[in-house]
Amino acid sequence: MTSTVTSAVDFYEKHPITAKIILTKVAAERGSLDGLKAEDLWAHDQDHYGGLEANDRLAAAAGLKPGQKVTDFCAGLGGPARYNAIKHGVTVTGIEITPARVAGAAELTRHVGLEDRVRVVEGDVMAVPLADASQDVVLSQEAFLHVPDVPKAFAEAHRILKPSGVFAFTNWTAPKPLSDAQKKLLWDGIAVQKLYSQSEQVDLLGRAGFKDIRAEDISHWWRDILVERLAMYQKLRGEAAKAGAPAGHDAFYEAYVLFVDLIKTGGLGGVRIVARK
Repeated sequence: MTSTVTSAVDFYEKHPITAKIILTKVAAERGSLDGLKAEDLWAHDQDHYGGLEANDRLAAAAGLKPGQKVTDFCAGLGGPARYNAIKHGVTVTGIEITPARVAGAAELTRHVGLEDRVRVVEGDVMAVPLADASQDVVLSQEAFLHVPDVPKAFAEAHRILKPSGVFAFTNWTAPKPLSDAQKKLLWDGIAVQKLYSQSEQVDLLGRAGFKDIRAEDISHWWRDILVERLAMYQKLRGEAAKAGAPAGHDAFYEAYVLFVDLIKTGGLGGVRIVARK
């Protein structure tokens, strides 16, 4: 398949990691899905760089505590939301714009009996369907690269947080401008919108009203992870095709090769940022 994406929704509708693929893998490992626990999904449902370790690092940076109300921006299939509910005793509302991901998250969450502590709702992080000052923490992992208006998403995080609430996320950084050809491939393959440098993201958070902003460059940590992730995607492509699930389009794999190369050479990077309302 050679078609290109037209939006983040289109990209994730074709993504090689799906609820169907996850459940197929887990069923093969366990023999059935009977008595499934959230822990049984963790090897497969963490669709972000660094898996459980990344969850733990972000949770530590955000200071997650039992009983907190947490919102996960661009929650995808809900892997980190379920993990944080179990590991840290929080209640999580995920915001996800892609209908297939929302349905997949609900299916996975239902299978492990966490519906009372985790829900992923269809919504836009630029217009979050939650009340003002209603959340203790907002989290997000590698998602704002897909958002058309990042300042608006930052403003929404600020709006829904309680006073002194914490916003903690990881995101791509662009230390220097990309070529038009690189931008086009990243858009066609991964639905990458406008990218910002680390300092630009810190500035945008300040403009949104956040304070005590701390940024950590994690590009070096991502490099080896992303090389392995590219190999994983290439393996998943064949597995998805065999299972009759979306296998991703050609531009996705071409763009991911470019992304990994840019990470290796410093053309792109990653950052973890924590800010307080």
